[in-house]
Amino acid sequence: MLRNVAVVLLDVVHPFELGVLCEVFGHDRSDDGLPVYDFAVVSAAGPRLRTHAGFEIATPHGLDRLEEADLIALPTGGDYPTRAYPEELLTALRHAAGRGARLLSVCTGAFVLGAAGLLDGRRCTTHWRHARALAERFPRAIVDPGVLYIEEGPVITSAGTAAAIDASLHVLRQEHGPRVANTVARRMVVPPHRDGGQAQYIERPLPSARCDTVGTVLAWMEHHLDREITVEGLAERAHMSPRTFARRFRQETGTTPYRWLLRQRILLSQQLLETTDDTVETIAGRTGFGTAALLRHHFLRTLETTPHAYRRTFRGPSAGAGPS
Repeated sequence: MLRNVAVVLLDVVHPFELGVLCEVFGHDRSDDGLPVYDFAVVSAAGPRLRTHAGFEIATPHGLDRLEEADLIALPTGGDYPTRAYPEELLTALRHAAGRGARLLSVCTGAFVLGAAGLLDGRRCTTHWRHARALAERFPRAIVDPGVLYIEEGPVITSAGTAAAIDASLHVLRQEHGPRVANTVARRMVVPPHRDGGQAQYIERPLPSARCDTVGTVLAWMEHHLDREITVEGLAERAHMSPRTFARRFRQETGTTPYRWLLRQRILLSQQLLETTDDTVETIAGRTGFGTAALLRHHFLRTLETTPHAYRRTFRGPSAGAGPS
């Protein structure tokens, strides 16, 4: 049973993520019949720490406090993807994992776990902007940038900012059951569980690669996404054989015509869901999917959410019309 929680800070900590952990695990809710934890904020870099917001945090607790913690949480901080970490901290984290403590990282806090060797051979995540850096710095980690959080053994890694709430409520749900997690969520005025993953928040700009021979065709495709488009038709427009066109297309864009077209149709669908009140059926027609069912299918596969849920997320609950 979870009884003792420690949050480890390094210099230039981000206060929001720290605040989430303090709110979930450090707040006394015994008046609601909820568990109360022995909670401490621990410094791995001296008694006073800077935050990236310009104020300081003071704590009397050092790394020896980790020896009694059932859960050790690591919020994010400045330059975590590139900085070096104190060996004393890494040793303490390895020892804690070895004795059965659970470790929870928020956003780039995963880089601390990686430096301790605790992500080797494990599925893990971080904020989607830093996922590639995490995979490159720790090649033995199995990085999944599309999820809000992952639990693998004693290690729980979560994505950026608000995903700290999702992962923390997951811990409560596992330790105490859904009633406790749901009650804490209601007190915090947040959903007890969010559907989907990070995919719906990832920016997907157009490819920046040079397209010397297929650039004109790409421009035409972008402006005619609502039409039925085939490789044969595109090859004819480019004055090439279908085989040559497909080869040149992959060389210059890094993907196939089908995948490029699908990505642009998804991007246009996202834009229309965010900026118009068109029904999902209408958007499916404008983007070349044809039917709302096919648009929902590709939305779920690509973004791990439905068009209706996406619209609610990015425009609010009153936006949009028609079923998803």
